[in-house]
Amino acid sequence: MARLVPTYVTSEPHASVLLLADFTGATFDRIAIDRLKEGTVFDRPYLKRSAWVGTDSLPKVFYEHIKSFSRRELPTFKTREEAMDWLVKE
Repeated sequence: MARLVPTYVTSEPHASVLLLADFTGATFDRIAIDRLKEGTVFDRPYLKRSAWVGTDSLPKVFYEHIKSFSRRELPTFKTREEAMDWLVKE
């Protein structure tokens, strides 16, 4: 999935995309982390906001590494509802 996201996001105008990434039930290996790193860099110019949900299974060290690599804030939320509320607030 991480490979597909930039394809959709980069077809949109800069700073226009609201992105919700739901990792609930996901497992992460080295390849998945590398794909997330790449995706967070490529889609950065197109995002207005992004929110992550279900990151409990993502080790904190990997989360911090992705944030550092992408030079982005990656706010996390406990529920999809909280994340969606945050995404659309002005």
